[in-house]
Amino acid sequence: MNDHRWRTVDIVVASILAVTFGVIFWAWGLLWNGPAGAIFGATFPPAAAAIYGVWLLPAVLAPLIIRKAGAGIYTELVAAIVSALLGTSWGISVLWYGLAEGAAGELGFALGGYKRWGLGQSLIASVLAGLTAAGLDLYYYYGDWQTDWKLAYVGIVVASTVLFAGIGGHYLTKALAGTGVLDRFPSGRARDLV
Repeated sequence: MNDHRWRTVDIVVASILAVTFGVIFWAWGLLWNGPAGAIFGATFPPAAAAIYGVWLLPAVLAPLIIRKAGAGIYTELVAAIVSALLGTSWGISVLWYGLAEGAAGELGFALGGYKRWGLGQSLIASVLAGLTAAGLDLYYYYGDWQTDWKLAYVGIVVASTVLFAGIGGHYLTKALAGTGVLDRFPSGRARDLV
């Protein structure tokens, strides 16, 4: 049996994650453009990035759960498509973001040969996804910011992504595995048996 081939259950779970996160992305955009933007926009705009990491969670969580090449790209991109269909303020540009962020997170696991699924690999994937997202934002939206704001923004995006996607994704996978819902996946079978 080829462990790299996607099974029906892989596609279904990745799709459920993607649609769920697409709705979360849409709601998170309302928070970003509403209260977070208002609070931080008046004080220190780069600080709004403290909530950024939620947008990158599927790029790390899906590979941790499914453990197949392409899970991060697929889930992050489909989530972006769902958020665009729901009416995000960024329009179709979220598709490019989803593709790039998913690919960056995917690279983190590819660097481990798709054989390492621990916290360290999760952190590498989250840092790469965070750097990619911050770079895209600086290019498209914040190019006129002063250098110290740009550096702060990158640092805050990466820290948020490490917290939400890297650490959060790792421990969410462990928590789900502990319930038995991931028994059809290597991530579920790797849990400690009680």
